[in-house]
Amino acid sequence: MVTATTAGAPTRRRHPFWQETVLLLAAAMILALVIKALFLQAFYIPSSSMEPGLVRNDRILVEKPSYWLGGTPRRGDVVVFKDPGDWLPADEVDRPTGTVTSLMARVGLFPSGGHLVKRVIGVAGDVITCCDDQGRIAVNGTPLDEDSYIAPQRDCNGPMTDTCNWTAGPVPPGHIFVMGDNRDDSADSTVHMCADTAVDCTPGDEYVDTHLVVGRVFALVWPRDRITVLHRPATFASVGDPPDQ
Repeated sequence: MVTATTAGAPTRRRHPFWQETVLLLAAAMILALVIKALFLQAFYIPSSSMEPGLVRNDRILVEKPSYWLGGTPRRGDVVVFKDPGDWLPADEVDRPTGTVTSLMARVGLFPSGGHLVKRVIGVAGDVITCCDDQGRIAVNGTPLDEDSYIAPQRDCNGPMTDTCNWTAGPVPPGHIFVMGDNRDDSADSTVHMCADTAVDCTPGDEYVDTHLVVGRVFALVWPRDRITVLHRPATFASVGDPPDQ
């Protein structure tokens, strides 16, 4: 239906205010869902496993384009991935708290549980060993200088196995080997390795399928006094190709 202006030119009748509000909210919701599905997603840290850089209840942003078109996680990336099935303790399920985040979860804009945050230590073909005489983990024979981002350790930089003498890999194609930055308190790949005496362990359970990776953590956005952009540690740039390449 059209009406005439004083100059005789027809114009469309505007929708009532409440209808325009509903349409704008619907459009904003659709846009937000598209952004979440393809570009960015918000998460928060459910445990102390990534201290000191990321602490419990920190809000983070995960970007997804880095892993488009065949791109895969790189050594040193901090990634969010879905629980492979038996990694996430009951007390670390990342349920949203607070009115805003709970509402966001209900409409699919905030994760409702079942994700982990870890650092990629090894990619397909890599061999990870612990540890040299300085307590450093090595990837493909290259020791990692991790003092700038991991929490102080008891004996070496890979103690969750209760030993500083272990080897993992070669990492299978399409998988990654991950560790928390708080190595004394992180249920990561090292926890799922099968010891020689293990009787209830699945070989290969220590590796995460890259299809489970949601994206790369690129920013800490809350609390405000700790807002920062995350960068890949320089030590990983010196790691050479896997032994079979």
